[in-house]
Amino acid sequence: MTVLNRTLNLIRSHSGRRALTTGVPSDSPVWALGRLNHVAIAVPDMTQASKFWRDIMRADRVSSVVAQPEHGVTTVFVDLGNTKIELLHPYGENSPIAGFLAKNKNGGIHHVCIDVPDIEAAMEWLKLKGVRSLAEKPKIGAHGLPVVFLHPKDCGGVLVELEEHRA
Repeated sequence: MTVLNRTLNLIRSHSGRRALTTGVPSDSPVWALGRLNHVAIAVPDMTQASKFWRDIMRADRVSSVVAQPEHGVTTVFVDLGNTKIELLHPYGENSPIAGFLAKNKNGGIHHVCIDVPDIEAAMEWLKLKGVRSLAEKPKIGAHGLPVVFLHPKDCGGVLVELEEHRA
């Protein structure tokens, strides 16, 4: 049996199940999760949060504030070497972070971002598994790469962002 036939049989046999219960083998040829790209934290005060990570936590690579008007946020990245922390603060009146901060006055973890080698294949596979994307197509994210968010109700209560990183 060819790899393609095995893959199609695997998709058919698991197509009715939810992602957290499928038991899909990690060697699936369709796509695979990569490394943890970043953990995003919504913050009510970007200056205070940046100072905390730089001065208290002693992170030596804290970026300057970058406005991302197309996403309704300002960002600061704290580079930890093996991953990053993304600080998020509302930008503009329609910011998705404003609603999060209205419910969580002190801020908190907003989402996790995981690299994938092919975002379109990941989206197609996850849709077959019943995992909803928050957009029909990927958008260009803060790093200039395609990203998509997955519905937290389908991901164990966690807002998951996938970011494409081709080898």
